[in-house]
Amino acid sequence: MSEARFRVLVTDEVDPEGTALLRAHPDIDVDEVPTLPPAELLERIGRYDAFVGRSASRVTAELLTRGERLKVIGRAGVGVDNVDIPRATELGIAVINAPGGNTVSVAELTMGVLLSLARHVHVAARSMEEGRWDRASLGGDEIRGRTLLVVGLGRIGGELTRRARAFGMHVLAYDPYVGAPRFEELGAERAERLPEALERADVLSVHTPLTPETKGLIGAAEIARLPRGAFVLNLARGGIVDEAALTDALAAGRVGGAALDVFAKEPLAADSPLRTLPNVLLTPHLGASTTAAQRSVAVEACAAVRDALVTGDLSGALNAAGVGGAGWGELRPLVLLADRLGRLGRALVPGGLGALELRYAGPREEAPRLLLLAALQGVLRDVVDRRAINLVNAQHVAEERGIETAWTHVGKRGELGEEIELRLEGGDRSIRVGGALLGETHGRIVRIGAFRVDVAPRGMLVVLRNRDVPGVIGRVGTLLGAAGVNIAEYHQARLQLGGEALAAISVDGRIPADVIDHLCELPEIVEVRQVEME
Repeated sequence: MSEARFRVLVTDEVDPEGTALLRAHPDIDVDEVPTLPPAELLERIGRYDAFVGRSASRVTAELLTRGERLKVIGRAGVGVDNVDIPRATELGIAVINAPGGNTVSVAELTMGVLLSLARHVHVAARSMEEGRWDRASLGGDEIRGRTLLVVGLGRIGGELTRRARAFGMHVLAYDPYVGAPRFEELGAERAERLPEALERADVLSVHTPLTPETKGLIGAAEIARLPRGAFVLNLARGGIVDEAALTDALAAGRVGGAALDVFAKEPLAADSPLRTLPNVLLTPHLGASTTAAQRSVAVEACAAVRDALVTGDLSGALNAAGVGGAGWGELRPLVLLADRLGRLGRALVPGGLGALELRYAGPREEAPRLLLLAALQGVLRDVVDRRAINLVNAQHVAEERGIETAWTHVGKRGELGEEIELRLEGGDRSIRVGGALLGETHGRIVRIGAFRVDVAPRGMLVVLRNRDVPGVIGRVGTLLGAAGVNIAEYHQARLQLGGEALAAISVDGRIPADVIDHLCELPEIVEVRQVEME
């Protein structure tokens, strides 16, 4: 039995249904271990192609650097605060999380803590445990008819909106990155500006990732805008709500209550003033702590890691171009074509490359950005270590080398189907190369410079410029045949009789350097370039 191609390290008690997906693939070996001390993890990481864990293991810049074989980091959960994503991107390591697995669990917990705040359930339960009967002082209120402000209308925010509306709440939502159809679909009123929305909120619930933009998003000024007695809920990420400002507002009675499941520093300190306030409901980061959620995020993350390793599918990577709703399987032929066009164009523009522009003609709105990265991958594969360039870090490597990039999307298909055209500039030379997807999977190179060609982007491709005189094709074929080079396709193109012509020749195997030299010595030949397509 042959040795597996990939080794994966799994830790932090990832649900076994997820690891079973990895173990089931014949090309993957899995080592499953308990959470390791940082030093031991550093010692072991160099043996693995992928790492899958939860929040207990920190994936630092040092760990990523030591992981010389690493291709993928899988996070069985939503948050990736414990992963150094910028460093992973520089190294071309895909970072994959499980954004959908805990959606329902967090939304349900949010509704649970909201109801508990409104009816003082947590306070009442504590009083009963302590032997009291505080019925008279624990009268609550209904949430029906109240306005819930949801900040962040992603998966969890959307599920919370549906549940809140079922309870008769009016939902006001703020998310500048979501289009109007999403608000309409969920039945939420769209808030154009956060400050004005806060002034209308009986309940504020945040559901955004923690980013430089959202850190401290709800601070003292924002809390001051809330109506007196409003509730503040944070079951997203610690640090989005300023805990000190919230503590002051709670102590002063300006905020009626708060429920926090996440904190800026976890675990929450035993002497935190939040623990002393009666109108606060604190839980120890339980949002995804249901059996169903842990199973779901493990399956989602491990399936994405498997696909990234085995098929190159990076649609689940946070630090690579997403493929939207189309799916990797549908876009993969276009991605491969863009990569090969990048290889071809780079071979025809010797010296330093200054700019790359991609034009895509076709219906897929999500395609151009991904295709640009694929083209860059092809362009850069012989500039840097081939193992170090992929869709994750292609843009970063291009920027490091001062290569300007741009893309254009034409919504209609081209004459031949979905078409890709690249324009490359370097030094005093530029070139355009183009390809088309004929049918759903059949990619062809259809343009080299001003010449129309038709050749498959496979094997080795020889691009030969020559004077349009009789006998050239025969002499080239004879020379290659004598050298033992088999020609798979030979396409000759010209712009006018007797001018310059171009041949695109697909051959089986690399042509030796001395044979290339002999081709260049033919008096009719102007230039010969050899490009590895696969």
